[in-house]
Amino acid sequence: MSAQQTSAALAAKRILIGKPGLDGHDIGAKIIALTLRNAGAEVIYTGLRRSPLQIAQVAVDEGVDAVGLSILSGSHKELVAEVIAQLRELQAHDVKVFVGGTIPAEDQPYLRDLGVTAIFTADMPLDVVVRSLAKSLE
Repeated sequence: MSAQQTSAALAAKRILIGKPGLDGHDIGAKIIALTLRNAGAEVIYTGLRRSPLQIAQVAVDEGVDAVGLSILSGSHKELVAEVIAQLRELQAHDVKVFVGGTIPAEDQPYLRDLGVTAIFTADMPLDVVVRSLAKSLE
């Protein structure tokens, strides 16, 4: 996918970036938010220490296409499961969920089984993240 195709694919997309739980580190979330915005998406950042319900409610209220969860605390399995459960309870079945942060390889199948569209770790180049998201949101 070329840069022009990526920008076109993201141009009409609304993406929420959330930091669930007690994790207080948000540099990565802010970098992803800015990178996606620069690639053409409309990005909403919820800020630090949001509950899964708060994140799901903002996603519904803002009519987003995708929710990106940034988790470095090690509680990714529980937090992702709860965000997805809250989205389903709010009838937001079409909202895609992607996850970034410290996600061990052995936990990734579990997250995918929950319905996570993509998992990004700190070692992934930003252009790979953007292209992957653009493709998954087509």
